[in-house]
Amino acid sequence: MGDVLAGIHATWEFDTDSLLIRFERGIRTPRLFQSLRERRIPYAALSSVTLTPGRRGTVVLHAVPRPGADPLLEAAAGQLKDSCDPYRLVLPAERETLAEYYADELRALLGPDAAKHADRFLVAAPEAPMNFKAYDGRAGFDGVRVSFRWSWTGASSAKWKAGDQTFPVADLSGVQWRSPEALEGYLRLVKRGTAGDADEGGPVHALGPDTAQGAPHPAVPHIPVDQDPAAVVFGLGYGPVHESLPFAAAVLESVRRTQSVPVAAAAPAPVGGVRRDPADIAERIRHLGELHQAGLVTDDEYSVKKAQLLAEL
Repeated sequence: MGDVLAGIHATWEFDTDSLLIRFERGIRTPRLFQSLRERRIPYAALSSVTLTPGRRGTVVLHAVPRPGADPLLEAAAGQLKDSCDPYRLVLPAERETLAEYYADELRALLGPDAAKHADRFLVAAPEAPMNFKAYDGRAGFDGVRVSFRWSWTGASSAKWKAGDQTFPVADLSGVQWRSPEALEGYLRLVKRGTAGDADEGGPVHALGPDTAQGAPHPAVPHIPVDQDPAAVVFGLGYGPVHESLPFAAAVLESVRRTQSVPVAAAAPAPVGGVRRDPADIAERIRHLGELHQAGLVTDDEYSVKKAQLLAEL
């Protein structure tokens, strides 16, 4: 399409295969948008497009992502306010006709799998390294491991007794983020081997917040977050959404990528002479190269798998 649509707090640029969302930097722009800066959304990551009336003489163009396509929304687990939804573009009502045009153009670009749950992340996560300050400590992520360093003024005696913590992403199966804008917000890491995780045959995914009654997710140990060395607690002014949510998304994407390595390395080549989409093959080779560069796939595994992928063309 090659066009640009400027709205309130963001600008959408329509490329051949993706939508580039650039967020404004300003005092009225939500801090989450300022933190994200920009996001590239492949059209394959979208499930639908809507245009609805907004507040105070505006309309809202909403590119709805496919479930499972975006690590940021997977980590948020439905807790983001509409005003902080990065897929909503707010426009003045007088631009409704133009918005309808772009909504139709986007709908025409939706792929055949638009109604399906994505089997992998299609949108890039915020990049590490990153860190934020929680009420009871400081959380850091370098792309390979998560670290918690306890605060002497906020951490419980149980966390002090356990000492500062480091968690390689290879030892994790999920992330649980409860918004700091809700009561008793926190970020909790779920370690592999916990009932319900990937080691038990379940999917690797973000875990939603606890229920309203306070019962923990069944895949999470029944330990209060202020006592759990694998969790940090938010509070007034601590762990704000624009810092803790991108952090949770980056960890989740790294966990998903790490846990999928054996599948990527061992996937058999298709039989029967079936030809695959060259773009899909190129993307898989690129991903394989990233795994090889990160040391997660050996030289021999890389050569064999790359040859298999090229043979599918």
